[in-house]
Amino acid sequence: MAIYVDNVKIKWQGREWCHLVADSLDELHGFARILGLKRSWFQASASYPHYDVTIEVRKRALLLGASEGCRRKIISCAKAMKAEQTNLARQPYPQQLSLFSN
Repeated sequence: MAIYVDNVKIKWQGREWCHLVADSLDELHGFARILGLKRSWFQASASYPHYDVTIEVRKRALLLGASEGCRRKIISCAKAMKAEQTNLARQPYPQQLSLFSN
């Protein structure tokens, strides 16, 4: 498993931003925690799940072991995490399971 950052440099609010993705949601959230990102910054409802990170955070992510992600890799991870997110949303809550057990 791995963490990836692209280099799109989207200009917003006077800064340049990139996307942080991973092979799985757990790995993404774990790495985001290491970077000091808040969970509320997670872009769950975007076209694909990711964290927006500034160029400065991107540099730190690379120093901590993230890989530079080309467009193809970012899209591949994005699709996998979107599917994972959809599957998690479809799972019943534990309390719902107890209603059906004997």
